[in-house]
Amino acid sequence: MSYRLRDRLPYRRTRRDQGQVALEYLGFLPVLIIVGMAVVQLGLIAYTAQQAGTAARAGARAASLEPGTAQQGCTNAVSDWLSVTCAEAPGGDAVTVTATVRIPSIVPGWNFDPAQKTATMPLDSTATTG
Repeated sequence: MSYRLRDRLPYRRTRRDQGQVALEYLGFLPVLIIVGMAVVQLGLIAYTAQQAGTAARAGARAASLEPGTAQQGCTNAVSDWLSVTCAEAPGGDAVTVTATVRIPSIVPGWNFDPAQKTATMPLDSTATTG
């Protein structure tokens, strides 16, 4: 009984099988890119929420020392590429500042509500109300 070498091989590579792995990789590449962008977007959301908290505390600190300076305190506390808006609400012997930071989107079609954080600080005894 004579066996040929190709009959004993479990898999015989033919000409039409060449490049199959490359095509499978190219088909899966968009999925990998979308997953990577989603991970980066989640990190950006967390960073923006942290920056909103920092802005609220800085704005409340500034407004407790000198009423009316919350926006300046908020803007100075966050990264330059983020847009922040602060609303100052004095109330008795304390001031409450709400910072709103727009969350940038890197994934097309994904839009998010802005991150909002609030901080309250007691008014400084030498602060003048205005």
